[in-house]
Amino acid sequence: MPLQEAQSDLQSDLKPQAHRFGETMSFLKNAPQLQAIGLLLLAIISLQSSGSLAKVLFHEFPVLTVAAMRILLSAIILTVIFKAWKINFSQVRWKAVLSYGCALAGMNILFYSAISRLPLGIAVSFEFIGPLGVALYYAKQRFDFVWVGMAILGIILLFPFDQSAQDLDLIGIALALGAGACWALYIVAGQKPSGVSGNHTVCLGMCIGMVVMLPFLLFSPALAQVAELPALYYFIALAVLASALPFSLEMVALRNLSPLSFGTLTSLEPAIAALSGFIFLGEYLLWTQWLALLTIVMASMGCTYTTQRARQQREQQAAALEQPASKS
Repeated sequence: MPLQEAQSDLQSDLKPQAHRFGETMSFLKNAPQLQAIGLLLLAIISLQSSGSLAKVLFHEFPVLTVAAMRILLSAIILTVIFKAWKINFSQVRWKAVLSYGCALAGMNILFYSAISRLPLGIAVSFEFIGPLGVALYYAKQRFDFVWVGMAILGIILLFPFDQSAQDLDLIGIALALGAGACWALYIVAGQKPSGVSGNHTVCLGMCIGMVVMLPFLLFSPALAQVAELPALYYFIALAVLASALPFSLEMVALRNLSPLSFGTLTSLEPAIAALSGFIFLGEYLLWTQWLALLTIVMASMGCTYTTQRARQQREQQAAALEQPASKS
């Protein structure tokens, strides 16, 4: 009896320890994915915070000069990070890379011009219509009309209906939509085979964008001032926040994130941009505009979910069709 009681006491003592051990192992198993989510959120925060820094620089430098310096320094940094000298240039498909780089340059020119006229969150929301439109174009599912309707509703709600509120700059809206169109082209061009790795494609695209933007810098009236301190420090910080840090963090995060998780998290960009504008620039939005941001974010998340679900169903159907063929 004492032996049985001792065994019973031992089992009762071990059960909570086993439970805690199981919880610990479960956490460690999911730790890489949780770390990847944290890295991707940090990348998004870095990218959207760079817009606030760019708007601060607009007070001292022309918009196109800031955009050109961002591309120039980003190209230099990414060339070092991704070791561009190891690229086999004989394998590069220059048509795809050139379109990718030109789209990247156009996106930066138009977006920086847009945020010089619009609040950061509003500009990113209009720009976000570009990639959302690409996703909706390719995702022909049953519920797609819901996401289209939500995106349209979000665009309508972005406009201030309160007569006392300041109207949005129509030129700024057009520039943001143009940046969104370049973003869509950037996505399409980035999916085409370039003959080199994805990292080297980004590096080459940024260098091509630098060549496109170089005339705006060389003929800038503020050319002499951009190399002076502390202005150069701010431009380096802009390049790191806008390109080097986000690209590097995303590269690490993608190793442990599914496309669904990646697409869902990047859907938060308009909201994070609005928060960045509010915190760093004091940009206030109407409650209807916050609702618009939420609507666009939900439309993007919904589109991401249905697209990935449809892709998984197609892969499962293809696998099911291959099994009988392999047995025969």
